[in-house]
Amino acid sequence: MDFPNLAVKPPVSPMLAKLSRDLPEGDYIYEPKWDGFRCVLFRDGDEVELGSRNELPLTRYFPDVVDAARRLLPDQVVLDGEIVVAGAAGLDFDVLSQRVHPAESRVRLLAEATPASFVAFDLLCTGTTDLRGEPFSLRRARLEELLGAAGAVPAPAVPGADVHLTPATRERAVAADWFERFEGAGLDGVVAKATGLRYLEGKRAMVKVKHERTAEFVVAGFRPYRPATAGTNTAAQSLAGPGSPGVGSLLLGLYDKAGSLSHVGVIGAFPAQQRRELAELLEPYRVDGPGLAGHPWGAWAAAQGEPGGQATDSARLPGARSRWNAKKDLSFFALRPELVVEASYEHLQGHRLRHTGHFRRWRPDRDPRSCTYEQLDVAVPVELAEVFAARA
Repeated sequence: MDFPNLAVKPPVSPMLAKLSRDLPEGDYIYEPKWDGFRCVLFRDGDEVELGSRNELPLTRYFPDVVDAARRLLPDQVVLDGEIVVAGAAGLDFDVLSQRVHPAESRVRLLAEATPASFVAFDLLCTGTTDLRGEPFSLRRARLEELLGAAGAVPAPAVPGADVHLTPATRERAVAADWFERFEGAGLDGVVAKATGLRYLEGKRAMVKVKHERTAEFVVAGFRPYRPATAGTNTAAQSLAGPGSPGVGSLLLGLYDKAGSLSHVGVIGAFPAQQRRELAELLEPYRVDGPGLAGHPWGAWAAAQGEPGGQATDSARLPGARSRWNAKKDLSFFALRPELVVEASYEHLQGHRLRHTGHFRRWRPDRDPRSCTYEQLDVAVPVELAEVFAARA
């Protein structure tokens, strides 16, 4: 698409945020942090394109958002925002990620069954006027005027196939209240933008404050470290010797009320030295061959990355094929479920950690059977309508 009437044309690398554990004070505008697909939306007449954070198009996966843009937005505009899907308990990232499907018929079916919304939080241009060099306070004011004129103001009880304006406030105390209250709706923090901030493509110029908690998990498997240049048969290599790739991620488990060990997520992002140390530490706990029959994830480990589907509790299987990259090797080594690790995590979505956890320390004093879902701090649900109504 050429978009001849737009001053800003695709692709655009979205402006990013750096992590902070405290809300910054000063001349900022604060917004809830949405948990969806980052998207830069381009509209020029009937032509609409949805660009992702990695500058790849999302357009074919969200025909409902394309239709909403044509229905609700001005003819020539470029917006930065987030594509989200709302479920009964708030934003549902798992359902959202299912929308990325290769079959057009499936895409259309999901668009009707689980409609998505576009939540706008920045304005890059209107027609031939490029606003990226203007201060954020001006872009925000223009965005409010634009979406108000378009009729896309907050907020139905559940957003779906629609366009919305994110709430915003200049009051730090209000933002702190949002940080605590809105997690139950599936939002994972607060973003702070300096009022004079220009739109800096690809730069971490904003500030994000996200939730973080700690819990103890059973380590029942691991994946080897696989550099981007490595082949897909790493699982057959030695992991603890000199020059070995070491451990890439630890597979975490929690016991449910029935006494089954559920796969809930991973810890990753280890430095090279720690990857090798972990390989040596875990080697005595490895379970292979006939021993897999008694392991809670033995069937998945034996399959070594064959398609797994969904468990009854909607948890992703540790050996299931990646939804994002069918060629990605997700095979893993099973470990006797005897090691306990303390890890930090942001929040629980359903029965899974929403993001990769972070290693804190080993807990040899903990009984693995004590690692249950009951220890996790779960946010109290909040209606999305309350989030959208929170404009200040």
